[in-house]
Amino acid sequence: MSIRLAGLLLPAFSPSREGDFGIGDTRSMRRWIDHCAEQGVGFLQLLPINETGSDDSPYNAISSVALEPLYLTCEAGEIPGLEASDVEEARRDFRECGLRVDYASSRRAKRGLLEKAWLRFQAGGGDPAFGDFRRSERGWLEDYCAYRWLMEKAGGSEVWDEWPEAWRSVSGARAFLAEELARERAAVAGRLDFHAWVQWLCFTQWKAVRAHAESRGVKLMGDVPIGVSRCSADVFFGRDDFDLDHTGGAPPETLFKHDRFIQRWGQNWGIPLYRWDRMEAAGFPWWRQRIAKLAEVFHIFRIDHVLGFYRIYSFPWQPRRNEEFLDLSDEEALVLAGGRLPRWSPRPDDSPAHCAANRFDGDVRLRMVLEAAGGAAVVAEDLGCVPDYVRPHLASLDIAGFRIPHWDVDEAGRVVPGDKLPECSFATYATHDHDSLPAMWADFRARSADPVVDEEERRKVTRDLALLAEFGGVEAEQDYGPTVKAELLAALFASRSRYAAFMITDLCDLTDRINSPGTVGPQNWSFRLSGNAEEIALRELGKLRAVLRATGRCSLMAESG
Repeated sequence: MSIRLAGLLLPAFSPSREGDFGIGDTRSMRRWIDHCAEQGVGFLQLLPINETGSDDSPYNAISSVALEPLYLTCEAGEIPGLEASDVEEARRDFRECGLRVDYASSRRAKRGLLEKAWLRFQAGGGDPAFGDFRRSERGWLEDYCAYRWLMEKAGGSEVWDEWPEAWRSVSGARAFLAEELARERAAVAGRLDFHAWVQWLCFTQWKAVRAHAESRGVKLMGDVPIGVSRCSADVFFGRDDFDLDHTGGAPPETLFKHDRFIQRWGQNWGIPLYRWDRMEAAGFPWWRQRIAKLAEVFHIFRIDHVLGFYRIYSFPWQPRRNEEFLDLSDEEALVLAGGRLPRWSPRPDDSPAHCAANRFDGDVRLRMVLEAAGGAAVVAEDLGCVPDYVRPHLASLDIAGFRIPHWDVDEAGRVVPGDKLPECSFATYATHDHDSLPAMWADFRARSADPVVDEEERRKVTRDLALLAEFGGVEAEQDYGPTVKAELLAALFASRSRYAAFMITDLCDLTDRINSPGTVGPQNWSFRLSGNAEEIALRELGKLRAVLRATGRCSLMAESG
């Protein structure tokens, strides 16, 4: 019998507990694993948990391996060397900043605690397990620690092409570090050791979360972005593997009414392109390391923008230059960009030969990912401009692709019913980049009835609402409420899809957005659950157990309990 699991999307920063310093942590994750286990939810889906840069985006990490220290549980007994009095003092000084994550405040509080604990850890003689970690992880850890030390010398900035010119090259940075070690060995080595120690703590706590999930019969689902930040240890020290003259993104999209640049040129994510030929010739060591480390924590992982494994939309300029091109014609932009315009790389899907070549490239790369993943299951986010060959190819590799019901229609334009969805698929009404169910339903209804909305847009949202309602077996004229919600979730769980997931905001009837693509600001990646929202979530989870049981998605451990 095939596996059919229900999952809950809950970003690691979103749970809350008393005294958590304003951001979710590993202790909160263990508690949510318990909630899922008790109600038969088979997997808990997270966003990337790698260490982020100054924009706090989980999709813009400064390392493809290092984990985000903000998710550490900073409690006595959880961090060696940390005392209860340290934690209580930090809590007295910490000020909650409403229902959003204030990254600067949370980072300041937790960093202060880690620095105190580190001094005691050193004075107490350390732990042999830390030494083992340093030796076993040397392949990525040494460069990461050097990068973090260089960031400290640069005032905390990860933007290495704005560092002092003498450090911007790999040879210059290594020479600078060597000089400082010779001049002040104890101080410099101490900082390198500190950053390694923090990563040891991160991996120790997250592996404990995984072990707890396994003990409760719940799988953890992670996320691997298609790219890695230009301003990362990986790119800085391994820049031969990256094309720094081009950045990855997505083609123009008229739906982004708020952003003229995206409508004109597309989304410029700023991630450097891979030199796939060089990586492949070496056996893909960077990718194998990245996937293997991810699989140490997660049982399942999603490849974000898997289409980038076949081909990716490429920009010949960095995002900071976007405004220069906003109102230019193609001819003017061609001059300003040095004779290049945004295009598909390495080739478009404009001929059978090109489609075959792109499919072949994707096959080589995804087979490597599957091999590196070991026993971890792979899911592919295959939304956007999807070439015809992608979904059949993913299915041939047993990689579940995404199915969003109101986007999936048959040749007659009718919604594909749940019992006709492929078994090898991941069904969900939305991702973290979209509105929640209540927000989506209300928005579709409002815009479909708004005379100010242009006719084309009104027709589209009216159709989306009709398809969503048809899939759920409800009337599009109904107001969103418990009945509509129950029917929509029941239809999702009843589908043939291997995985069926809903967001925490769907569960709690919240209209908050986790991320608004094409925007930058504190409104993104900062959603938190209030205590009241968690109570609502637990009540709503309790209602789902009977539906999960009826649709065959209740996890076995919950059934036996």
